Amino acid sequence: METINISATNCTPEVYLGEDAKLVIRGRSLPENAAKFYQPIIDQAEKFTMASLMVEINMEYMNSASSKKILHLLKILDANNNIKELTINWIYETGDEDTLEHGQIYEELLLKAHFRYHECAENS
Repeated sequence: METINISATNCTPEVYLGEDAKLVIRGRSLPENAAKFYQPIIDQAEKFTMASLMVEINMEYMNSASSKKILHLLKILDANNNIKELTINWIYETGDEDTLEHGQIYEELLLKAHFRYHECAENS
């Protein structure tokens, strides 16, 4: 598996995906073409063979196209039979009910993923 390390911009999140069984998506996600941005990450996720994976989602903002792609990515991970333990750390700012609700909706749509919600004073 190839490591992915994408630096954040004003329109795209920081993404880290590595052989250390960790996926991090952090920042703002409103790319001009969400499908193009997320496709390499989805392609790598389909190749995962590790028994457990920790995912950290820490989004300041995501548009609807990004939300759909992130959900698609999580569904692929959730359906991957090689991954026996899928933990999703969902980080949201105090008072940001929309981001918390996004995580709760995703949790309802996934079968084996275990969600942990982390409220923080300021998203960083």
